[in-house]
Amino acid sequence: MTKIRIGNGYDIHQLVSDRALILGGIEIPHELGLLGHSDADVLTHAIMDAMLGALSLGDIGHYFPPSDPQWAGADSLVLLNQVHQLIRDQGWQVGNIDSVVVAERPKLKPHIHNMRDKLAAVLELEANQIGIKATTNEKLGPVGREEGICAYAVVLLLKE
Repeated sequence: MTKIRIGNGYDIHQLVSDRALILGGIEIPHELGLLGHSDADVLTHAIMDAMLGALSLGDIGHYFPPSDPQWAGADSLVLLNQVHQLIRDQGWQVGNIDSVVVAERPKLKPHIHNMRDKLAAVLELEANQIGIKATTNEKLGPVGREEGICAYAVVLLLKE
């Protein structure tokens, strides 16, 4: 039996006015926010998809479909907690997470420490088990034109 599994995740949402910008469970001051059925936290969504993918459990759309009104405006950290419980119920735990958020603005570096702490608390991890990097798309594509923000994540799961 394999004692480790690796999953990767990706998410992108459109930037719009009159929405809060939530990344890694933290509200970040910005004139635009991410559009989505839930709070549209692309970082947390990418991490959840990576966790689910590592165990071939599908994606977050299967568990939290946008067609279901109970998830409207949902806090993605609540959803992350549910995904965490699902993998724990199957005897797995998160070894570590590495992620990247791609956004032209705002600057995310001042918020990374708080994002790591927030995600670590939900996942019962040490903050040093969660890597979060921020980069730009060098003005290329929809992210570069500030039409959206995306995130990538890789998760290592360990058999308990």
